[in-house]
Amino acid sequence: MTFIEELRLSYEAKKPLIDERMSEFAEVYPQGDEAIFLELCFCIFTAGASARMGLSCIEAIKDVVLTANADELEARLVGKHRYPRARAGYIIHTRDYLQQEWDLQMKKLMESFQDRLELRAFFATNKGIKGIGYKEASHFLRNIGLKGYAILDKHILRSLHEFGIIDSPKPPTSGKKYLETEVKLKEFAGEIGIDFDDLDLLLWSNKTGEILK
Repeated sequence: MTFIEELRLSYEAKKPLIDERMSEFAEVYPQGDEAIFLELCFCIFTAGASARMGLSCIEAIKDVVLTANADELEARLVGKHRYPRARAGYIIHTRDYLQQEWDLQMKKLMESFQDRLELRAFFATNKGIKGIGYKEASHFLRNIGLKGYAILDKHILRSLHEFGIIDSPKPPTSGKKYLETEVKLKEFAGEIGIDFDDLDLLLWSNKTGEILK
């Protein structure tokens, strides 16, 4: 059996859970500005860490994320994140920027962009958004129900390298290289007949044994 045949069998088995997870993502955006901002915070926590650590951090701060200062957030994150002070600072920096520029109206901000790539670039490269790059910007947008973005974390990159799609499993070193790898993943998804957005969760779950967020 080829790796593509194995991948298709895995997809068939996991498709119901993948669909369920995608439906959960689609429910976030309609919940409004605070839910969207919380998802951005989750991705700030997840950067350089893990999805489970991100989930634990969100549970710890979700009731005060809009009002707490850096020290209060840090106190909540101790024991939850390996860098509680730094991540608390990232959240406050980002919240203050979005409050000043957009009154934390996340939906209004998102809908001000007509180009989906420019929307991602806003979050990936804006110095007001602290602690994320292209990977976590893609993660954030996927987690609020937007489609067509590759989340090129270590599990996905290792898979693509094993499949011979990319030359190295190392993370892309620039936005340009990120986009080039994303195109390769989209082409691969088309070739094997698996939905591009589903493929991300499939590859991630095949490496981790889980389908999280």
